[in-house]
Amino acid sequence: MLKDLPELNYTFDALEPYIDAQTMEIHYTKHHKTYLDKLIMAVSGTSLENMELEDILMSPGAIDETIKTAVLNNGGGVFNHNFFWKIMGPPNSNAPEGGILEKINETFGSFQAFKEEFNKSALSLFGSGWTWLVQGKDGKVMIMNTQNQVTPISEGYRPILALDIWEHAYYLKYQNRRADYISNWWNVVNWKNVSQMLA
Repeated sequence: MLKDLPELNYTFDALEPYIDAQTMEIHYTKHHKTYLDKLIMAVSGTSLENMELEDILMSPGAIDETIKTAVLNNGGGVFNHNFFWKIMGPPNSNAPEGGILEKINETFGSFQAFKEEFNKSALSLFGSGWTWLVQGKDGKVMIMNTQNQVTPISEGYRPILALDIWEHAYYLKYQNRRADYISNWWNVVNWKNVSQMLA
């Protein structure tokens, strides 16, 4: 299991102006780090200590009840953020292509229709959580929301794309304008990395 935060492939200010440097720094060094520290504390001295995080989260029923909540909450927070950083990058005009675009078109009709559906789902999420594009065991893709730090791998899905809807992800810049944050976030999606998540 990771003992340190994964290194970012970009600087804190690299996602400007869509995600501000201060938010990125606090989000990564404080929020993400806290999830990791609490996860390490929860599994310390248990059989989970040397397991891969993904393997733990894929079998939530096997986690000892005395630490289950702490492991799922904090482990989910670590996994979700690790994933989130990977599928973003400096603003660019790239768009999905190849297999990922085929999957999107097959399911939603067009990339624009997919974006509209994804945005609508993200806006509908009550409280804190995540909006995902996931792939099922049948290979098909779908949009889903998860509350708090629940992760799709605990429910049998493969994550392809993720948007953090917790207020700490956007409040410094956008305050209560969640719709603006969601709309602007598309400018920092790294579609090359997203396509690599597809099975």
